[in-house]
Amino acid sequence: MASARVFVARMAGLAVLGPDGEQIGKVRDAVVSLRVDTLPPQVLGLVVDLSARRSIFVPMLRVADVAPSAVTLASGSVNLRGFDQRPNETLVLGELLNAAVTVRESGADGVVVDAAIEPTRTRDWAVTRVAVRFRRARLSRRPRVEVHGWEGVSGLDVAATQGADRLLAVFDTMRPADVAAALSRLPEQRQRQVIDALDDERLADVFEELSESDQRELLGYLGDDRAADVLEAMSPDDAADLLGELSDDEAGRLLELMEPGESEPVRRLLRYEWDTAGGLMTPEPITLAPDATVAEALARARNPEVPPALASMVFVVRPPTATPTGRYLGCVHTQQLLRAAPFELVAGMVDTELPQLGPEAGLGEVTRWFASYNLVAGPVVDDGSHLLGAVTVDDVLDHLLPQGWRDRDLAPAEVQRGSANGQARGSGVRGA
Repeated sequence: MASARVFVARMAGLAVLGPDGEQIGKVRDAVVSLRVDTLPPQVLGLVVDLSARRSIFVPMLRVADVAPSAVTLASGSVNLRGFDQRPNETLVLGELLNAAVTVRESGADGVVVDAAIEPTRTRDWAVTRVAVRFRRARLSRRPRVEVHGWEGVSGLDVAATQGADRLLAVFDTMRPADVAAALSRLPEQRQRQVIDALDDERLADVFEELSESDQRELLGYLGDDRAADVLEAMSPDDAADLLGELSDDEAGRLLELMEPGESEPVRRLLRYEWDTAGGLMTPEPITLAPDATVAEALARARNPEVPPALASMVFVVRPPTATPTGRYLGCVHTQQLLRAAPFELVAGMVDTELPQLGPEAGLGEVTRWFASYNLVAGPVVDDGSHLLGAVTVDDVLDHLLPQGWRDRDLAPAEVQRGSANGQARGSGVRGA
């Protein structure tokens, strides 16, 4: 594969050759997946005009070489279905050209006249440079054109160049934590467009990843009725953390609007201090009666709605199994379940030696517990041997990090690039 940088406008009209050298069509445009941050977007593929006056999509993985005279495809099949642009896709020549941008370093305003793409170390292609034309100087006969790195200009992210529908399509491919980070950077009007369009379940997932200040601000915009619906969709421990940031009157009003079955576990969590095991725990761990089989336990752990940390362990209790449960007997690690026969009973596999956390245990004690036993979840049991819930290591980390850590972009660029590449491949496989 060619390693040289190539400008998309110069690719337009180039012949597209098959592995045998036969011309298939001509390049019309390049399809990219814009991001919500400043990192270079991935090139998903090319739009190729066939001789039959029809356009198809060719993934970049099918491109073997880009030369000044032609684009050569690698061996393998190409989907000949007509090109249909998806909501999370952007055409470089059709949509990015003439987009208004600002050079970050100088503050100069201009418009995009071309964009350069080049392969990365992972064999993906990315848009790495943009050619920007500025207004013609008074004494100059020609407008000035400069080439800047993608990160060196602003105005080309999804939020700036695309409508709310396109932005939502991109958000659908992202993790809630990444959506929360992107949402916090959007202008207020665009934030509200996104919030209005998200359903309560998805918005709840995003709310759990927002900083306390963003949570309070956006909760006020929602209004009491929808705020209560979103709180119901959140995990009880995250809902309790959010309500704990509000005044007693506001929290009480929202709790009254929630369904009793959803508000009751949240009320229980609010009885404990935020930095205790009771305040950190989730009241919805996987609980089983002693006569449950390994197959039943694994089915509960496979539930995609159960967070990975909670799925690492099941807790065995005497009925009733809803928290606060009957007598707590012990726990069974998921790894142990995977090594057992499906028909075996969990009662014969219970770990009774693992120390328990009391609901009043402080953050320091909880942290030492996780460090000592190398686990990601632990039982919280009261003096009457009732299981109240489980603390997970992610809840502990949330409280160990400095206050307001969600307001900062702490993820290294390499991690973010990896996330972007994973997202873009999901779109790019369509033509494979």
